[in-house]
Amino acid sequence: MSILTDKRRIHIAILVAALGYFVDVYDLVLFSVVRVESLKSLGLSADALTTEGVRLINTQMIGMLLGGLLWGILGDKCGRIKVLFGSILLYSGANILNAFVSDVHGYALCRLAAGLGLAGEIGAGITLVSELMPKEKRGYATTLVATVGVSGAVVAGLCGDLLSWRSAYIVGGVMGLLLLLLRVSVSESGLFQAAQNRSDMRRGDLKLLLGEGARCLKYILCVLSGVPIWFVVGILCTFSPEICRSMGIPEPAKVSQSVIYCYVGFTIGDLTSGIFSQILMSRLKVMRIYLLCLCLASLWLLNAQGISLQTFYYTLVFIGACGGYWAVFVTSAAEQFGTNLRATVATSVPNFVRGMVVPMTLGFEQLKPQLGAPLSASVVCLMVSLIALFSLGRLRETFGIDLDYTEI
Repeated sequence: MSILTDKRRIHIAILVAALGYFVDVYDLVLFSVVRVESLKSLGLSADALTTEGVRLINTQMIGMLLGGLLWGILGDKCGRIKVLFGSILLYSGANILNAFVSDVHGYALCRLAAGLGLAGEIGAGITLVSELMPKEKRGYATTLVATVGVSGAVVAGLCGDLLSWRSAYIVGGVMGLLLLLLRVSVSESGLFQAAQNRSDMRRGDLKLLLGEGARCLKYILCVLSGVPIWFVVGILCTFSPEICRSMGIPEPAKVSQSVIYCYVGFTIGDLTSGIFSQILMSRLKVMRIYLLCLCLASLWLLNAQGISLQTFYYTLVFIGACGGYWAVFVTSAAEQFGTNLRATVATSVPNFVRGMVVPMTLGFEQLKPQLGAPLSASVVCLMVSLIALFSLGRLRETFGIDLDYTEI
């Protein structure tokens, strides 16, 4: 009976984490999908669609940076489950309010609040599932979470096409509120409960994480190793209309279509990279292979003048599949640190990766007037890929390690 009960606990936790990440990805991608339509309805046009779009996505990402630290610390101090409740509640309220904004300033406030809320989803979910699963099968569970999660982008693309932008935001908020009901049945991680009972343990302490040189460096390397994934989302998909125009593609690209094609690839990549990491018994080997393919495919696409729009979209599927090492990346980051810092790391690292969209988009915008959109995107891609490869070379392999340890 107890074995069946434990399995049921794990299955519910996986389902809740997967659906939470689904909602997370839905909202992250939704702004890119409805950027032009929503800003036009607020009275913006021409270059303002790009400049204000960059400002809004950067505002959301800044919210995710702050939220990643906030929810991560709370996850280690108060529990993984409380973070899953609090983050989705804040996100849901922000998205519903977003449907009723009347100017860009209100839009920015809602994106900031939504970013703060969303920041807690993936890290808390992956941490909870990782600590509940047997170490030999941990990768399968986190792969399932990520694979279901990234499909939220496809739904965001469809909603952006079929619904008004205001209705699409309401759909996201309502999905979040419904998810709250499901989370009532989720129980806390046993590893966290054991750590919570130790009064002498420093939990969610940033000084413990960043105050020691080797530990701080490991944290930074974890962040840098995942940045190329969000180059694909933040540059290739979000600015696909501008990139295609500069490449001489006569038919304009739609962000919603770029997102759908790319995230179909991400879904494939998350599933395959997770399975390969289990077969090869290595996180790092898989991340290196997928990263190299991502970089080479992106550089080919950005320099393929005169291709058709359909070829552009199909190539995005392949690039998305190459960028689908997100599940392995987040799992590896969670495994790099002890129970008393695990939620802080697993929650903040993915959000710092997402937050790196800010310098990437700023660099893209600075280089674009001199180099053009395709070449400036190529420079950004090459830089972040080289940095990520270097970072992976400095991290330890974590496949199959026991997570029952703490940082001191």
